[in-house]
Amino acid sequence: MNPIKPLSGIFSLLFVAAIFLSACGSDNSNSPDDDNSKPTANNKNSNLKEGNQYTHRLEFPKLKGGKSIVVTHIDQSTDEVNYSIEWDGEKKSNRWTCYQLYQSNSKWNVGRWYGNPQYPSDPLIPASMAFSYDPYWNTGYDHGHLCPSADRRNTDEAQKQTFYISNMQPQLSAFNGSAKGGGIWLTMENKIRAAFNINSKDTMFICRGGTIDESSKVKAYLRNGFIVPGYFFSAALMKYYNYAHKKWEYKAIGFWFKHENNQDSSLKPYVVNIKELEELIHIDFFCNLPDDIEKKVEGLNKDIIINLWNIK
Repeated sequence: MNPIKPLSGIFSLLFVAAIFLSACGSDNSNSPDDDNSKPTANNKNSNLKEGNQYTHRLEFPKLKGGKSIVVTHIDQSTDEVNYSIEWDGEKKSNRWTCYQLYQSNSKWNVGRWYGNPQYPSDPLIPASMAFSYDPYWNTGYDHGHLCPSADRRNTDEAQKQTFYISNMQPQLSAFNGSAKGGGIWLTMENKIRAAFNINSKDTMFICRGGTIDESSKVKAYLRNGFIVPGYFFSAALMKYYNYAHKKWEYKAIGFWFKHENNQDSSLKPYVVNIKELEELIHIDFFCNLPDDIEKKVEGLNKDIIINLWNIK
């Protein structure tokens, strides 16, 4: 992956560095050096002017700024980025989690992590920005993973980090998938995981979260202002080798779900293109792609996306 060595796992979005980078290292070691996995300066709305080089990676959306912070967790056993989050310290809530799937980090080498507490506080988030207790207990909502534990079975450390409470959002059981009969969120997670071929050199770039910024899209405010999102989203970008065209290409898909009990088996009604998803939640996904590629992959017709991703 050629990971950037961690200087610190946490950066304030108010910090602006005096360093302007036009490109950073390849996003993973499975990618050819001459493909389009490297961000370029041909982008009007990228994160490339940010001093935090982790935010230059392709899974990152445009940062919101303000008093939010970006936290990046490193798997010290592999020296690779595990996942990153944007955390709103005022709302004490996750805005999104983003991460990559590629060959080496997708292997199932370890089992599910169990600990006490099962959902530890994030050691990289200042205490003043988080609840001093687990706000999920006795609310009737699940601890809903944004980076699923099933996507991080490569090492014990990567697996454990997915259980940090900062990687969670409250979800109904019959939405999350813990209820008998599953849930639409779990169905989506499984579909995206299945779309990635672990035996290939493909890379999946994923960003997921819930709506926390607009009160009209919040389901509930619980004790001490704990936010229950009214909608959840998933944005996925895949870099894959097109054997017919004999070159590396990208495809992208968005999902938009109302937060309610939902055990549908079909994902088709929830597919949106990335452009529509951006308009719904005012987040610019995959902003580090060159503008021409970003425009092409984000604006495809829904029917084309469903066919490209074999959505049932």
